[in-house]
Amino acid sequence: MINKRPTATSTSAAATRASAATTRKPAAPTRKPAAERAADIAAAARRVAVTDGLGAVTLRGVAAEAGVTSALVAHYEPSIQALVARTFTELATAELDEVKALIATAADPIRGVRMLVSTLLAPARHELSALWADAWSLGRRNPPLAEASRGAMAAWHGLATAVIDRGVMSGDFTPGSSDRAALLIFALIDATTAYALVDYRAADERDELVRRTLEISLQIPSGGLSDL
Repeated sequence: MINKRPTATSTSAAATRASAATTRKPAAPTRKPAAERAADIAAAARRVAVTDGLGAVTLRGVAAEAGVTSALVAHYEPSIQALVARTFTELATAELDEVKALIATAADPIRGVRMLVSTLLAPARHELSALWADAWSLGRRNPPLAEASRGAMAAWHGLATAVIDRGVMSGDFTPGSSDRAALLIFALIDATTAYALVDYRAADERDELVRRTLEISLQIPSGGLSDL
């Protein structure tokens, strides 16, 4: 019987096989349910929009925020225009619901309008105000976003009209038209928040323009809409 001495090559191969046999393979990443993954992507899109604007809501931008590939985002969101529109709608609706709840606590219609104006003019809202500017600009070439903008504007207009109508019924307001007075509220707020985005005029000057013009429109005493 001939004894064969192991060669260096055979010894190395045996060691490799032994190592492979004892080494555990890393566990495969957990695959999230489709609904959970879609929710993660939607949440990432909202974070990107608030932080960097609607223009940053792209496949790459959302993928980086969500920690997934662009291909996965595209799988769940085949239309980036639709994703941008829905992201804006979700953020605008959340803001509207928050302000509605706040106004519901107002003791009277004058306080209701004051709360509405003060909340929307607050510096803490500037990032959300910038989203509206993005929506109007990008909506020129994004039909779903333009439609979403119109829907959100109509919802906010409805809130303001309801508050003004209550003031008319209570005798606090005597505008020529609740509809036009509501339009004026957002025409003023939207214009002055656009000014704020580029630091045009002083903040107190912009604030005074909105409040005093609305006091005249609603025919309430000067200072009635000033912060207490």
